[in-house]
Amino acid sequence: MDRQAVIRDAKHSAEAQQSSATSQYAIVTQDLNVWYGDFQALYDVTLNIKKDIITSLIGPSGCGKSTFLRSINRINERLSYVRIDGSITVYDHNIYGDHVELAQVRKQIGMVFQRPNPLPISIRDNVLFGLSIHSESRKKLPRNEVDDIVEQALQQVLLWHTVKDRLGRKATELSLEEQQKLCIARLLPIKPTILLMDEPCSALDAKGTEAVEELLWGLRGRYTIVIVTHNMAQARRASDECIFMLMGKVIEHTPTAEMFVTPAHKETADYIEGRYG
Repeated sequence: MDRQAVIRDAKHSAEAQQSSATSQYAIVTQDLNVWYGDFQALYDVTLNIKKDIITSLIGPSGCGKSTFLRSINRINERLSYVRIDGSITVYDHNIYGDHVELAQVRKQIGMVFQRPNPLPISIRDNVLFGLSIHSESRKKLPRNEVDDIVEQALQQVLLWHTVKDRLGRKATELSLEEQQKLCIARLLPIKPTILLMDEPCSALDAKGTEAVEELLWGLRGRYTIVIVTHNMAQARRASDECIFMLMGKVIEHTPTAEMFVTPAHKETADYIEGRYG
């Protein structure tokens, strides 16, 4: 074999190894920095978030958790004074690339906020709202297929049997727990790959929190889920891996059980044990 062939084979082997290494990750960030005007909120955040598991983001208020989450689906850039540097790759695509369509990013990456925000329209139309925005095909679908889409989405969020006989009622009449489940269901018909959740249980009572956590485990494996939480017990119960952030920096990223039993950094241990935050 000639020298050029050896070089080509080595190059292909290296590329294959790199592809194999990155294929297990849904979200890869490299040296991500975010500024709000003159204030820097994130410092050189480099993370590899695995596919199809639940990853929790923990840390004291103002540490950059929500900023990081909002950077993943490009909500931050709505603000004219926000500046972002570095890269975010989602399923091997740079979402800040020059030719990336924002609508496609938002379609692939769904976002659930702290307080449920159902639209003041029927439960059924809430589920179909995203499909109406992102696809012209809904207008061409027969009624029975649309009904199947609604049922499947509500089944996935464990809400179908509760609301199936009142799909025409306003979504705002549901309980807070049901509203939050509906907000998740609203994302599913457009077939996202990633669900981002910013304190999704902060407005719920203990029973509602338990129900949403059960839902998250049911969705695990079908979606990559990243959840911001201040609740240490929730992070421990409801995630496979955990990222601890402090003052805009990533301090530690490990399997959740490992972080809570044997944290590698004093700052992590101090936060988990309630010494600050």
